[in-house]
Amino acid sequence: MSQSPEPDLVLSVKNLVVDYAVHGGTFRAVDDVSFDIPRGATVAIVGESGCGKSTIAKAIVRLLKPASGAIVLNGQDIAQMPARTLRPLRSKVQMVFQDPYGSLDPHLTAEDIVGEPIGLRGVRSAKDRRAEAARLLDQVGLPASARGRRPSEFSGGQRQRIGIARALASRPDLLVCDEATSALDVSVQAQVLQLLADIQQQSGLTYLMISHNLGVVRENSSTVVVMSRGQVVEQGPTEQVINAPRMPYTRALRAAALDPLAIVGRKPREVVSRLNKIEFLEDPTLLEDAS
Repeated sequence: MSQSPEPDLVLSVKNLVVDYAVHGGTFRAVDDVSFDIPRGATVAIVGESGCGKSTIAKAIVRLLKPASGAIVLNGQDIAQMPARTLRPLRSKVQMVFQDPYGSLDPHLTAEDIVGEPIGLRGVRSAKDRRAEAARLLDQVGLPASARGRRPSEFSGGQRQRIGIARALASRPDLLVCDEATSALDVSVQAQVLQLLADIQQQSGLTYLMISHNLGVVRENSSTVVVMSRGQVVEQGPTEQVINAPRMPYTRALRAAALDPLAIVGRKPREVVSRLNKIEFLEDPTLLEDAS
């Protein structure tokens, strides 16, 4: 019998540990986390506020250096890679941040913001940089008249589109979206998520989505990783995990959403943070209270 071919993985995270220095010692924010992201797929990490999901995102783009474990990007372990060796690989994994205003330089125009990573890629001609920046801004749905405007002149959704265009300018293999729509109105969330889906369909880009919103996760990911207190409690195909969760914690997250099929609803952390104060994991009556 022939064996199935190994999946083409853009990212493989193995036994990841991330610590923060605190007064008198360290705090373990991420503890022995492992998951894979196949090329062209979307994997989501969900959990309540403080569970470690954004810390994982920052470690993957190496804004944080892990204490131990592996982060294998396109076959190369970047977890402990020195800065000089890492520099040429940074373009291959980019992040779209939660705050679409704070992540943009307020003094630059949209064209300059998107053109900067194009220049870092080695495009020296200012004309060529402007042309590619214009193409990317058009790709994310911003008109030509927007190119000379600064971030303060845009709405939140438009700023996030600029952030996406800036990330795409590096020609990444992996885009990490850290709560990229949570600061936006519901209708604008849907527009940005559709934009990301369209880009993926056109380019085959791979996504890691960090979210607390099960509606976003269900509609936009093939695999979900559920986290609590720095550890993975459940992971698998999104439909399976959301429709038939095995772990009480995942059921609590699902119960906390008013409608798991929709983008609207209370943030799960509002309920789960309360449940986390109790030893509820083996008490199904507490899950009933959460619904």
